[in-house]
Amino acid sequence: MSQEENIKQELITKFGIPEANFRLPRERRIFVEVGQEIFPAVFDYAVRQLKFCHLCTMTGLDDGDKLSVIYHLAQDRSIMINIKTSVPKDNPKLMSVTSYFSSADAYERELADLLGFKVEGLPPGNRYPLTDDWPRDQFPLRKDWKTPATKV
Repeated sequence: MSQEENIKQELITKFGIPEANFRLPRERRIFVEVGQEIFPAVFDYAVRQLKFCHLCTMTGLDDGDKLSVIYHLAQDRSIMINIKTSVPKDNPKLMSVTSYFSSADAYERELADLLGFKVEGLPPGNRYPLTDDWPRDQFPLRKDWKTPATKV
């Protein structure tokens, strides 16, 4: 069995994640989708036990009635795991992962500014990447966002 298959089986056994929630599209790549209720435990296990010790990036998505985040994590010179989780669009609360990776700060600020995520545990700081005078309830990467009328 490949390393990717071993990791997949370990996560299925430990967390009861359905096999249909995994994709192994090629060598050294694992994609898994997990619910918010088990996301903290799966993320912690991936970082601490499976040694996915590099946060490569975080990708925010507007999936219609929900918002999603994909955490792209890598092991040293080895496998990359992409953990996707979703939250309701009308209550987009997400836990901060800055306690694991301080670099998550910028990604989480982007998720808050551009998609409207409420990132619980995100340390205070400046907005990013939007300016401080950008309206707080306008999220330009949401599919239903409309450009505010321009004054002429």
